[in-house]
Amino acid sequence: MKIHLTSVFVDDQEKALRFYTDVLGFVKKAEVPLGEDRWLTVVSPEDPDGTELLLEPDGHPAVKPYKAALVDDGIPAASFAVDDVPAEFSRLRELGVRFTQDPMEMGPVTTAVLDDTCGNLIQIVHSQ
Repeated sequence: MKIHLTSVFVDDQEKALRFYTDVLGFVKKAEVPLGEDRWLTVVSPEDPDGTELLLEPDGHPAVKPYKAALVDDGIPAASFAVDDVPAEFSRLRELGVRFTQDPMEMGPVTTAVLDDTCGNLIQIVHSQ
């Protein structure tokens, strides 16, 4: 068994697509119209047949309070692996990304947490 698909709830799919592709560097994998929304996924360009991230609309009444509670408590909605957290932090800061946690080393793990502009905190991580 392996993870095929996971999702983040976003407040605006088009804005999310731009952020996750133009800023974070993912590529669009699927886009299927579903009424007012879309089945919209992105993948890593390094693994185009790997795990897909669904940019899922946050229209369900339970989602906005859930997202707000996570953000208020500083809890990331997802974690993405990178090769070098400080380098990625610098690259993303240059692109205007707002971080809520600067790079932090915790033993063999380095993390940082960013705001995805769509209502989520996202952690970037590297394990040695």
